[in-house]
Amino acid sequence: MLRVFIADDEAPARLRLRALLSDIEAELPNRVVGEAANGQEALERLSALTADDQADVALVDIRMPGMDGVELATRLAALPRPPILVFCTAYDQYAVRANRLLDALRRVPERRARPVEAGRTQLSCSERGRILLLPVADILYLRAELKYVTARTVAREYLLEEALAALEQEFARRFVRIHRNCLVARDAVVGFEHVRDGAEGHWAVVLRGLDERLPVSRRQWAQVRAEFADIRGTERG
Repeated sequence: MLRVFIADDEAPARLRLRALLSDIEAELPNRVVGEAANGQEALERLSALTADDQADVALVDIRMPGMDGVELATRLAALPRPPILVFCTAYDQYAVRANRLLDALRRVPERRARPVEAGRTQLSCSERGRILLLPVADILYLRAELKYVTARTVAREYLLEEALAALEQEFARRFVRIHRNCLVARDAVVGFEHVRDGAEGHWAVVLRGLDERLPVSRRQWAQVRAEFADIRGTERG
C-alpha cells in the first residue's frame, strides 16, 4: 500500500489527483495520508505524520504561493525519512494523466532504495543587486549575527537571510555547533587552542586557512571534544 501526500494550492487539482489515484488503485494500491494547499502547510503536516502514516511519495505542484514546490523539496530533504517527490502541475501542457501517474508511482520503491544526497549544494545571497551562489563545500563556518547569518569562506564573508537553526538541521552531516550562534564545518577543523582569559579560560576552534579563532561555549565543549576526539589541542596564554 503506497502512502501518498498531495500538495497543491488549487482544491480542484487536489480532487483531480485523488480521482487519478482511485483510478489506478487496482494496479497500484495506494492511500492518501494527507494534503496541503501550500508548501509551508505541506512541510508542517508531513513532519507531523505518525510512523504508520508517513508518506512514501508526495505529489507536489511546482508553482504554489509562498513556499513553492522546489523549496519544499529542499526542506523535505532534511527530514529523517523524506518522501519521494513527484512534481505535478495543473497547466494544460503538463496535465497529469492516469497512465503517467501510474508510471511515476511504480518507480517510487526503486527510488526509495537508492542512496539519497540530501540538502542543497549551494546557498544564495543578495549582494548589490545581484544573487550570488555560494558552494556549501566552501563554507568554513556559519555564525548568526542579528537578523543575518554570516557564511565565512577562506576568501571572504557572505550574508545569508536564513535561520541558523534551519541550516543546522539541513546540513547536520557537514556542520557541528560550537556555540549557540555558530556552526563550523567538520572537515575545516584542524585543531583547538585553550585561551587563558580568566580563572578557567576557554577553548577555541582552529580552522583551515583562517587566523581567526572561534570560541567554543562551555555548554558545547564536551560534545565538540567527543566529535573531534582524534584532534589534539594546544594552549595559548
